[in-house]
Amino acid sequence: MVEQKPDDLDLDAVFQALSHPIRRSILEQLTDGPESVGELAEPHDVSLPAVSKHLRVLEDAGLIDVEKDGLVRRCHLDAVPLSAAFGWLTQYRVFWEDRLAALADHLENEDQ
Repeated sequence: MVEQKPDDLDLDAVFQALSHPIRRSILEQLTDGPESVGELAEPHDVSLPAVSKHLRVLEDAGLIDVEKDGLVRRCHLDAVPLSAAFGWLTQYRVFWEDRLAALADHLENEDQ
């Protein structure tokens, strides 16, 4: 059995949240500032309950904060968890850049 550290679980939640195009679109909408659930649902051809489920996934991943103001729920972007995902991806970008550079060197030396 593989044990996961708490950081791994957070990273899993972030990537799961980012795996759906509607959730990515919602995050993009929130880059312009807070919006209500209704405003976030407008551009998507899905039901309000479906949007609420997507928002719950984003909230569980820590990517958004939802505050209630009377009957209106306003969502705010919290980009901090994206930093962890970016850090993880950066490790692999460096790995592949090194591998491709080594391959290029090998191919250049092979021709000589």
